Amino acid sequence: MSWTMARRAERMNPSIIREILKITERPGILSLAGGLPAAETFPVEAMREATARVLADTPREALQYAPSEGFGPLREWIAAHLGAQGMDVDSSQVLITNGSQQGLDLAGKLLLDPGSRVAVESPTYLGALQAFAPCEPEFVALECDAEGPVPAALDAAAGARALYVLPNFQNPSGHCIGEARREALVAAARRLALPLIEDDPYGELWYDAPPPRPLAARCPGQVLYLGSFSKVLAPGLRLGYAVAPEPLFPKLLQAKQAADLHTPGFNQRVVHEIVRNGFLREHVPTIRARYKRQRDAMRESLQRYLAGLGCRWVVPSGGMFFWVELPAGIDAMALLPQAVEAGVAFVPGAAFYSGTPRHHTLRLSFVTVTPERIATGIALLAGVLQRALSTTPHLTA
Repeated sequence: MSWTMARRAERMNPSIIREILKITERPGILSLAGGLPAAETFPVEAMREATARVLADTPREALQYAPSEGFGPLREWIAAHLGAQGMDVDSSQVLITNGSQQGLDLAGKLLLDPGSRVAVESPTYLGALQAFAPCEPEFVALECDAEGPVPAALDAAAGARALYVLPNFQNPSGHCIGEARREALVAAARRLALPLIEDDPYGELWYDAPPPRPLAARCPGQVLYLGSFSKVLAPGLRLGYAVAPEPLFPKLLQAKQAADLHTPGFNQRVVHEIVRNGFLREHVPTIRARYKRQRDAMRESLQRYLAGLGCRWVVPSGGMFFWVELPAGIDAMALLPQAVEAGVAFVPGAAFYSGTPRHHTLRLSFVTVTPERIATGIALLAGVLQRALSTTPHLTA
């Protein structure tokens, strides 16, 4: 039997991160690769108690089919939560999704035709490239610096269907767009009538200071905003949300209905039971404190082991990642098997580019590894890099 696949199937590619995670399951591999939250932060007891209450109070409702829009009280909580961040959101604009990744998939289906243009940061989130690629768009890679997209570069996105941007502690680069840059980006987007897809899974994970107001608080009718409970509660719930401008919401809802009818109502009720009385106000600071210690440990280890080898990085003020530039001429993908052989794993940076990749980049995650293990992992990586440099004399740092 021969199956004929759709053209879009050819544009579906495996996630390099997921493939690398398979490698890290080998015994003895110290993984700095996966963008996974630390399992120690999952509120297991609160989840257990909330589950019991839901099953005691509304068992049949929780186990029945649910509205496609999502559980009403949870949508209201999200609207109020975002309102505290300066966004003017009505619960009728909130669609509960299977993680914010589904929000990206729905956005692509809604906005992109074959050949239409979508602007992205360079580098950008790999999962967004995967979500958009089957729609066969033309990616426009925008010039970025340490603070995100350069406003003048947005002229290259004129006529694009949307600009996809992660303003807070971006995956993979870790950058956070500052107040003045956000205003400049919004002004440029208004001038170009360029819709924005604002993806914000990491905004609560700030370590030095809270990030500026969302882009959606500055031009609400022009932004599709995506959020998630994965990083502040647990990713296994697969619970996210999209906040859509009024003209976009009906079609977004129809795309959701076609995809899976609704996000699991049981999960929604459990999460609402947990968050409704202010649980996150106490829980999230404990995550921040833990991750900040690990961020600082990686900063110290990078300075100790890699600074003398010609590597560069910017210390992230939140999120989960360091973005490292190796000496020019070192291919991180070629370096990975040697690193795995030495007992450490990372994510090569080339996969995060929609256009011409920078092969001498890599992403390191610090949130699932203890400070002591971080030091061990960076030392192992430094040894691998030193050997690579020594075999290529003109690249020696």
